Amino acid sequence: MRALPPSCGPVRLVAVDGHAGSGKSTFAARLSTALGGAPVLHLDDLATHDELFEWTDRLREQVLAPLSLGKPARYRTYDWVRRRFTHEEQLPPAPVVLVEGVGAGRRALRPQLACLLWLEVPEHTSWQRGRLRDGPGLSGFWDGWVEAEQIHFDTDPSRPYADLLVRQGTEGYVVLPGPSATA
Repeated sequence: MRALPPSCGPVRLVAVDGHAGSGKSTFAARLSTALGGAPVLHLDDLATHDELFEWTDRLREQVLAPLSLGKPARYRTYDWVRRRFTHEEQLPPAPVVLVEGVGAGRRALRPQLACLLWLEVPEHTSWQRGRLRDGPGLSGFWDGWVEAEQIHFDTDPSRPYADLLVRQGTEGYVVLPGPSATA
């Protein structure tokens, strides 16, 4: 990752995409550690109940614009319980910055990505894992989420453009060339 050319000013922006519940956050945390503490932006911090996938402008203005200038990004995080933006976070313009979340590899962001990783977990398996993680109190949210995610990936798929496919193995991860690398 560090050997890739910078893609957003001095930053190598690496997207970790996949279905909700596929393990993106866990993988991004492990990748961050392997990269010596690379900063991680969680797209759940920019999305809202009313804007599940309409966060692109917020990401561009609050995160990508400053990073492209080599400056720290400052953004407000969304509180999913209080249903409002709360405290401000800062993201340094590190050599590698990870962006994880459903839609991280969307069309509008791909030109600024150094690499797109796709968590290779079938959608139904991912959604089942997500529902178990979040519990019965969020089952109504998940019903709406599944439909919204399907619409998103039908109109703006990420997987066909992935540089690498990541599969969780019994003892770690298996990384394979993605469709973009083999096209």
